Amino acid sequence: MFRFITRRTLGAAVTLVIIAAVTFFLFFAVPADPARLACGKVCPPELLEQARHNLGLDLPLFAQFLAWLSGIFVGRDYEGLGHCPAPCLGYSFVNRAPVLETILDRLPLTVSLTIGAAAVFLTFGVATGIIAALRQGKPLDKIASVSSLIGASVQIYFVGTLALYFLVYKNHILQQPKYVPFTEDPLAWFSGLALPWVVLAIIFTANYTRMTRSTMVEELGEDYVRTARAKGMSGRSVVMRFALRGTMIPIVTIFGVDLGTLIGGAIITETTFGLQGLGQLSIRAVTNSDLPMLMATVLVAAGAIVVFNIVVDVLYAFIDPRVRLS
Repeated sequence: MFRFITRRTLGAAVTLVIIAAVTFFLFFAVPADPARLACGKVCPPELLEQARHNLGLDLPLFAQFLAWLSGIFVGRDYEGLGHCPAPCLGYSFVNRAPVLETILDRLPLTVSLTIGAAAVFLTFGVATGIIAALRQGKPLDKIASVSSLIGASVQIYFVGTLALYFLVYKNHILQQPKYVPFTEDPLAWFSGLALPWVVLAIIFTANYTRMTRSTMVEELGEDYVRTARAKGMSGRSVVMRFALRGTMIPIVTIFGVDLGTLIGGAIITETTFGLQGLGQLSIRAVTNSDLPMLMATVLVAAGAIVVFNIVVDVLYAFIDPRVRLS
C-alpha cells in the first residue's frame, strides 16, 4: 500500500502542476491588465510600469509561471512588498495582502460547509435508499423515489432563496446563516450553518438515495445473500454484513468525486447565504482579474479532488478484501 500511495501522490503532484499551468496561461488570454487594476483607474504611465515590474508582469509568461511555482517551495522576493516565505502563493493584485493568509482565513468556513453537507447527504441519502430497497413497491419506496426525483431537479440557489424567505425572513424559524468557528462556540457553529448544509445536500441526497436503492436491490438478489438467509441468518445481519458492504463500493466511488464537486456547490451556496468563504473569494478573483488569488483557489479545489480520490482508492481495500493496492 505504501508504494501505491507514493505513486499516486507523485501523480497527483504532476496533475496539480498541469492544472496550475493551464490556469495560469489561460488567465492571460483575457483582455485585462492586472497592473492597471492594481495601480488604480487614474494611473500615470510611469506608475503603471512600476506596478507591472513590482508584480513581476514584465517577465515572459513562462518565467512568471516558474517564479510562482518556485515560490511555493523556496519563497519569493517582491519589490515593494518584501520577502514572501515558503509556501508562497504570492500577493493579491487588488489589496496586496498575502494570498496564503487570505486562503487560510476563508478555508475553515468552506471546509465546515463541505463536511456538514457531506454528513447530511450521506446519512439521509444512504439510509433512505436502504429503507426504500427493503420496502420495494410499497408506499415508502414510492415516496422516496418521487422525493429523490424532485431533489435532483431543483437548483441550489432556488431552494436557498426559498428557504431564506420562508424560514428566516418571514417566519423567523431559523436565524440568518453565519459562520462562527467551531472552537469558539460549537452550538453557534452548528446553528449558523445548518440551513446551508441542508440546501447544499438536497441534490446529493437525491442521487445517493437512488444509487443506494438500486445497488441494494441488486445485492439482495445475489446468491451469497440468499445463501445467508437460507442458513438462518436474520434479515438485519444479512443486510448489514453482506448487502451493505457490496452497496458501499459504488457509494464510496462517487463520494470521492462529490466531495470535490461540493466545493463548486459551495460557491453558489456561499453567494446565496452571504457567507465569506473560498467560493466568494474565487468569484472576486475572477471579477478583479486577481491572478494570485485565482491560482490559489483553483489549486485548493483541484488538490481537494485529487486527495479525495486517493483516499477513496485506499478505502476500497478496507471495504472489499478482494481489492489489492500495488
